[in-house]
Amino acid sequence: MQKTVKKLDNNVIKALTIVCEQAKREVPGFEWITHTASYDRFPGSLAVICVFDTQASLEQAQMHEQDVYLRRQIQAQLLKVGIKLKDARHHVRYDSEQACEAQNNGNWQQRLKLH
Repeated sequence: MQKTVKKLDNNVIKALTIVCEQAKREVPGFEWITHTASYDRFPGSLAVICVFDTQASLEQAQMHEQDVYLRRQIQAQLLKVGIKLKDARHHVRYDSEQACEAQNNGNWQQRLKLH
């Protein structure tokens, strides 16, 4: 990884770690967060995936607009490390352990390639 790409990736990780730790305390069923990016098309290629334990937890979070809360937190933390997203709705997605297990036999690497 080039030095600038590594620095960018570390900044993304730093921002998302803050969001993750906060969300684990505040959003029922939220488990973890990850990202993918093609750094030659960054930040347009950045995809952030928020993972819940079950589809029911994800649906509850959406019903209580906690997906909006998560998206705003992600956008704010990325901005703090100098990464500006044009429209966070295109960059932040939601998924569940349950769906990955059912559709990809729990293989997150395979599943994330589809995102």
